[in-house]
Amino acid sequence: MLETKKKNGFASGIGFILAAAGSAVGLGNIWGFPYKTAKYGGAAFVLVYILCVLFIGSIALVAEIYLGKRAQANTVTAYKKVKKGFGWAGLLVCLIPVFIACYYSVLGGWTLRFTMNSFQSIPEAGNAVTMGSFTANSYEPVMYTIIFMALAALIIMGGIKGGIEKASKVLMPILFLIIVAIAIYSLTLGPGVEKGLEFYLVPKFENLTFDGVIAAMGQAFYSLSLGMGIMVAYGSYTSKEIKIGKSIAMISVFDTMVAILAGLAIFPAVGALAPELFAPDNSGSLGGVGLVYSVLPMIFGRMGDIGQFVSFFFFAMIVIAAVTSVISLVETGVQFVIQKFKAPRKIATLAVCGLCCLVSIPVAWSIGGEIGGGTWATFKVFGYDLLTFMDEMTNVVLMPLGAFCSCFAIGWLMDEKVTANPFKTLDNLKKDGLELHPVFGNIFAVMIKYVTPLLILVIEVAGLITNINKSVNFWFTIGFALLLAVISIVVYFIAFYKRDTGTNADELAIGVKTEEKVEANA
Repeated sequence: MLETKKKNGFASGIGFILAAAGSAVGLGNIWGFPYKTAKYGGAAFVLVYILCVLFIGSIALVAEIYLGKRAQANTVTAYKKVKKGFGWAGLLVCLIPVFIACYYSVLGGWTLRFTMNSFQSIPEAGNAVTMGSFTANSYEPVMYTIIFMALAALIIMGGIKGGIEKASKVLMPILFLIIVAIAIYSLTLGPGVEKGLEFYLVPKFENLTFDGVIAAMGQAFYSLSLGMGIMVAYGSYTSKEIKIGKSIAMISVFDTMVAILAGLAIFPAVGALAPELFAPDNSGSLGGVGLVYSVLPMIFGRMGDIGQFVSFFFFAMIVIAAVTSVISLVETGVQFVIQKFKAPRKIATLAVCGLCCLVSIPVAWSIGGEIGGGTWATFKVFGYDLLTFMDEMTNVVLMPLGAFCSCFAIGWLMDEKVTANPFKTLDNLKKDGLELHPVFGNIFAVMIKYVTPLLILVIEVAGLITNINKSVNFWFTIGFALLLAVISIVVYFIAFYKRDTGTNADELAIGVKTEEKVEANA
């Protein structure tokens, strides 16, 4: 049995840590965290963020990994094993990451294009007009999106051990080395660097408003890939030899370090080469899509010849972050297709990635706003372009709902021996192979039932209120998200409630049969 788990999952703890960190480290670390840190009080924001990681992120992370580890199966089966009628939540969190991959791959395609074009004229390549012409092109964004998705598919086809784990062991150290090197170089650019550091990290507690606290809570939540079933899927591929408590600590530290280093790579360079962007009227350009695809290429152009090399490595780093994130997004759906429909991994990967590519085409065409308009730029969904609509629906509504479900499943629905007395939960967790430090374990037992679900609801409600205040049309986005949840419930009870939805053992058996067929035809 032990050999089966090793063959069908992560072979080592470091492989699991790097794969999970690869999922957590994404575009939000690059363009979200640094800007929020600078906007909401510098080091004061970082302190609140770290506290949020401890009391929200790490607790929810334990919950999701534990669900998968205990079930040794896909997300639908994992939630089914907690309570049969709650399996719909597993289907919902299986669909959320696939939905996200449909637009995340478009951003990955943009980044791939910028990486490949780094050695062209940097000032021209970084011009917002050039970016606008790229997004308005009928075929180029789609082409790069498909290439990007193909890269992810090739890795997923290799399986957990031979594909995802092996790629993560290579790509994540490279990503870390690149961002450290760029941060060091950025700090040596001369006069103005100190202004960038002041803008980024000097504690400004007067700027740490209630909105800043909510932003820190949300960043901690989203940055760890919570509420998407990813950590349930990855957790299912861990054996008892992999110490989950220590792994979670290392994943959180790695993710936070990359986010902080991203700011050290960006803001000192802005201070030295484009200090005008620190003006209140321009500071909004220091975050989001515009920062990465318009502002930073302009700054690379001001570095002279070396800017081309810095640009190449910076965008290569983002490609790595995007690929490792998309791998985890797609793998959640691939795992379910393999185990439920007994499909070979290659067929399941092609099916899920193919679906994502089809949906990504209108997304790639519909991009508008700050960096130009696409072919479908006038097409709006409740007032949003497709990418923004899909992003807001998943980030603000569905992901917090998914994370709440995982906490609710463990804290309130799991068998009575685990939940009757929360202070005895630690002993039962150990029986399932989840080793936690006694102090943290007892805290976890209370947090998972009461505190973390409440904080997740705060994030959900605050996000809804903020977006409704921005546009009354967001009510329609909420309605559409809830419709997807209802559809998940209906489909689950019609198609999956009374039927087997598969386990990792089924996936292993399918893999063995596929290998036998290949050998027979050789």
